[in-house]
Amino acid sequence: MYAILDIETTGGQFNEEGITEIAIYKYDGYEIVDQFISLVNPEKPIQPFVVKLTGINNAMLRSAPKFYEVAKRIIEITDNCILVAHNTSFDYRILRTEFNRLGYDFVKPTLCTVELSKKLIPEQPSYSLGKLVRALGIPMSDRHRASGDALATVKLFQLLLAKDSEKEIVIGLIKAEIKSGLSPKLLDIVESLPNKTGIYYIHNEKGDLIYIGKSKNIKKRVNQHFTGKNNKSKKIQAQVFTVTYEETGSELVALLKESEEIKINKPIHNRAQRKSIFQWALYEVLDDKGYLNLILQKADGRKKEITAYTTLQEGKNSLFRITEKYNLCQKLNGLYETQNGCFQHKINECNGACLGKETPEVYNERVEEFLNEMSFNNQNRIIVDRGRKINERSAVLIENGIYKGYCFFDLNYQITNMEVFKNILIPMQNNRETRTIIQGYLRKNKVLKIINF
Repeated sequence: MYAILDIETTGGQFNEEGITEIAIYKYDGYEIVDQFISLVNPEKPIQPFVVKLTGINNAMLRSAPKFYEVAKRIIEITDNCILVAHNTSFDYRILRTEFNRLGYDFVKPTLCTVELSKKLIPEQPSYSLGKLVRALGIPMSDRHRASGDALATVKLFQLLLAKDSEKEIVIGLIKAEIKSGLSPKLLDIVESLPNKTGIYYIHNEKGDLIYIGKSKNIKKRVNQHFTGKNNKSKKIQAQVFTVTYEETGSELVALLKESEEIKINKPIHNRAQRKSIFQWALYEVLDDKGYLNLILQKADGRKKEITAYTTLQEGKNSLFRITEKYNLCQKLNGLYETQNGCFQHKINECNGACLGKETPEVYNERVEEFLNEMSFNNQNRIIVDRGRKINERSAVLIENGIYKGYCFFDLNYQITNMEVFKNILIPMQNNRETRTIIQGYLRKNKVLKIINF
């Protein structure tokens, strides 16, 4: 659990500042679960430049509660939380100073979104909160007021969590929970999970990732691990300490994240997925009569494939659909063995390429149409699909035929402005597997829209 906060002060000499306003949002990594916002009477005058900056003046604070009157609420809402702020050293120092005056030692683990942003969103011209969220297309209101700044920090932190593919932030939280002695039962773990699409991460008692998976129903899939009887399930049951998750809304994003993060984190129980899971591939072969054949073979990294499949049967089913859609020949595509014409020609669904009745030039035009549709060569497109919430969308970027990554967005401005889009993009590796995942998903599923640019 995270307590994301912002504090406004009177200004003045170091360690003599007083709090004028505080906002704390308790955030579980997915949504805000509690909040505390209050003006605070600092019992000292505010510096004139601070009044001009924040709009908070001395008259506004005369009837506001003093710090000792809100101290208990601050302790309650930050209990068992990691403190998160933009420039945490300032906010944490101010809070500790105020509590020290009351004779209370306020100690918490902390995270700084400035430092995280420098690591996960590099090469920004400025890491001030206002300029950074503007560069990310994050809407912001009430700048230099505690509530507005803290809410913007929540949205920034949500983006940083998504960009943290090595899961250092989440693992840090788990290690803090381990120190506090929390050790939930398997049933409690399952009950805390959502019935939604996304990625789940199974951690051991050291916080290390031991398994990464994706599902359209996270709770149901994790429950299968915890009740399974096979060797892998039993090992997971014996080693699990906790399960974290990320909702994606889009199954395509879940598939891409799973593929990428298994390769980065190398969980011990994901051995099979560390290697390519696509064992069969579709190739184009020009036969001696000049016809382009689509042939399904064992995947061979030395040859350029059109697309790939996890099993032979999946490949055959797909090739049957392709052959039918583009009015191709089952015999040429290796789906019907015969010395004569294919069965489809007998029922007038093949134009007779198998018997030389259709010229290679005419037949190959339809094959090329399929190849162009499947190819990412020089394509620039954004695949827009569902997001994690009703008002949110996901976007997958392909630029010059290369898969660049994905993001979530609330406003069309965030993806129509390429500079902002690339700032919020979560970069991903472009490889054979990601290309096949995208091709396979688009073959089988409808997305909200595809933007070509």
